[in-house]
Amino acid sequence: MPVAIEMDFPGATLAQYDEVIEMMGLTDGGVPPGAIFHWVAETPDGLRVVDVWETREQFEQFAEEQIGPYTREVGIESEPTMKFHDVHNHLS
Repeated sequence: MPVAIEMDFPGATLAQYDEVIEMMGLTDGGVPPGAIFHWVAETPDGLRVVDVWETREQFEQFAEEQIGPYTREVGIESEPTMKFHDVHNHLS
């Protein structure tokens, strides 16, 4: 079942986000294998990222291998707060 993940990164900037996307090789607008949808927005406190993945396990593996290491590398020190939601339906 697809899962939606809300991630809030306090204190993070769009410039840091852009660096992470470049490190992941996603500058062409694609998404990694297992991901269905992705968006990011600046908030008063930092950044909010919302993803939809085919499974929670695929997301967690990607987060461990890329999101965590790359965000720390660009200076985002705190872990994001995350909320997981089972997706009932998605349209594209």
